[in-house]
Amino acid sequence: MACPISNEPDAHEDRSNPSRLNYTSYLQLNKLLDCVTLATADAEGGPIHDEHMFITIHQVYEIWFKQIIHELDSIMKFFRNDNVDERNMLLIISRFNRINMITKILVEQISIIETMTPLDFANFRPFLQSASGFQSYQFRLIENKVGIKAENRITYNKHSYMDGITDSEIYKKVDAAEKADTLIELVDGWLSRTPGLKDDDFNFFTYYSIGVERYLCDLEYEAEALEDHAEKDIALASFNKIKESFMTILHKDKHDDCVRRGIRRLSHASLIGGVFIWSYREEPRFHMPYQLMSLFMEFDTLFIKWRHSHAQMVQKMLGNKIGSGGSSGYYYLRATASDRYKVFLDLCMLPTFVLPREYIPKLSQRMRTRLSVCLTES
Repeated sequence: MACPISNEPDAHEDRSNPSRLNYTSYLQLNKLLDCVTLATADAEGGPIHDEHMFITIHQVYEIWFKQIIHELDSIMKFFRNDNVDERNMLLIISRFNRINMITKILVEQISIIETMTPLDFANFRPFLQSASGFQSYQFRLIENKVGIKAENRITYNKHSYMDGITDSEIYKKVDAAEKADTLIELVDGWLSRTPGLKDDDFNFFTYYSIGVERYLCDLEYEAEALEDHAEKDIALASFNKIKESFMTILHKDKHDDCVRRGIRRLSHASLIGGVFIWSYREEPRFHMPYQLMSLFMEFDTLFIKWRHSHAQMVQKMLGNKIGSGGSSGYYYLRATASDRYKVFLDLCMLPTFVLPREYIPKLSQRMRTRLSVCLTES
């Protein structure tokens, strides 16, 4: 096949074979470009110009959603193994980074919609009837696959997001994704198997606990040593908050209580594994796990940014009008741009439990050697 964007003919092209692939047939452009059908095509006064852009933008969103799902499914397949082959880590990182790059484009595309004025939108909005982005089943698949919990979702008019899905086959797909294992659950299992958590020579949690006690002791001593009463009270109050936070990771029962209350999602072993990787990220074997954890956190940030930008755009276009899908519009969208829609919030909170370098336990020689090479199991 010749280069699809070249004007030069392929010397070996069989011009007598009309079924031979070319740029148009490979991309199925005849089908793709016919997908933009204006609801205002037969409207009085003719089709409304800006509707073409509006449809195009949302179709592009759906194509990108499909690509994100494609990448997510391949990544989750790697994590479903009992042991993640570390030779695949670079591929996993590459694909998840691709997801984040796509999400950045999703955010930027909103600025194209904003080239349309509220009055321009009002000209064709009635033709949308009940059609709404709220009904995007691919977006719901992404949310379910990464692990947004059903109980964390914002309802509208006491309706579930599933109520907006009328196609029975699509409903089954979204429902199945909600009930299947999620990326955050698979990552939880992966982190719980972090090398060194159960090592007889260097048990990270044991030495970490000692480091935390030293750190807290020094913080309290420094606070008590202050002569100014106001400064001392502030320092002691800060110390007590820091101590309270550390107690929720040093004591498994306190951590489990946080999980029961919905404050955390990762298991205790996984959270410790995350702190271990974060604290020793300069060790060769932890280079890529640290990068991947950073990409997970960036994913949360980017999707919240998209939700926020979407809400702001809707406010500028509609004010506080009801959404075409029946939601409260801006107010509903604004409510989704919050921590309850973050999947990897526990990873974002890891710096809370990372000790200053002087308190981080020194690795044993055996553990340092173990972390200096990559093996085919995690």
